[in-house]
Amino acid sequence: MQSASRATKGHLLVTGAAGFIGSAFARIARQQGYRVTILDALTYAGRRENLTEILAPGLCELQVGSILDFDFTDQLFQKNQFTGLIHFAAESHVDNSISGPLAFLQTNVFGTFTLLEVVRKHQPANFRFVHVSTDEVFGSLGPDGKFTETTAYAPNSPYSASKAASDHFVRAWHHTYKIPTITTNCSNNYGPRQFPEKFIPVLIHSALAGKPLPIYGQGDNIRDWIHVEDHSRGVLLAFEKGRVGESYCFGGNSERRNLDVAQSVCGILDQLRPRKDGKSYREQIQFVTDRAGHDYRYAIDDSLAVKELGFKRQHARFEDGLHATVKWYLDNTAWTDALLRTKESHK
Repeated sequence: MQSASRATKGHLLVTGAAGFIGSAFARIARQQGYRVTILDALTYAGRRENLTEILAPGLCELQVGSILDFDFTDQLFQKNQFTGLIHFAAESHVDNSISGPLAFLQTNVFGTFTLLEVVRKHQPANFRFVHVSTDEVFGSLGPDGKFTETTAYAPNSPYSASKAASDHFVRAWHHTYKIPTITTNCSNNYGPRQFPEKFIPVLIHSALAGKPLPIYGQGDNIRDWIHVEDHSRGVLLAFEKGRVGESYCFGGNSERRNLDVAQSVCGILDQLRPRKDGKSYREQIQFVTDRAGHDYRYAIDDSLAVKELGFKRQHARFEDGLHATVKWYLDNTAWTDALLRTKESHK
């Protein structure tokens, strides 16, 4: 293991890194030689176990706390010489935002504001603040076109509205207070360790449990899928090479209808873990009432990131990445069960 004195690429404060995307980023940052301090409130979607393989004194440490706590975050800046803050922490499940929007306003808007104010107080040298956002801030696409860095904001859900607001705060703090910020917007992430309330892990968990596989409407809504490791590498590139004050989009170039993704998951499960009755998991697909304000299509043009940052997807074929993802969940059913128990304990 690399010693603390040899972690010379810089010291990153990464918020929300006990969760799905943040933990993937933390692993990649450590592999690239960064020292990492993780700030996470360990809500239902975050687990220490996501970090077990990288936690080490002086190299990667977990600080349990809230991004809403100015004093706690302020103390972290007093004790450390951070060269960057990578901000993943967020409430992110759209369905939860529809049923309970207040938590999204608090975490996504006021939490981001608090971090910006701590950075403004300390004004650390040679520092960058990377704010990780979503393509959902741009609203819904028709059958043609893709989102770019210049697409106008048009959020349609409480979740996307909260993220759009936080994006605007980041932009304003850069232009008003000269905070060195960069914003990234990504398409739908998939891969290992995603909380089983999101689409792909819900399909896998429900299929194995013999439950219906819920598909909103007729499954015609289209999403672009990017592997979490590709997204994480893009965020690190934005930190290292991005222009301060700019935003960068990261996509997977893998648009699929929700129904097609569900059928693909079922096909992989049919191969890797056949049902005892010999039938296909596809028979468990069940169409349910469409979600309120359900955006039709998301797609991202990430040519700017390719040109300026050298971004390149290592998981180029969605089908290969999906197969590996399903296999990971099959090999880690105890992980999913433990995470669901954690959510129940937080109620």
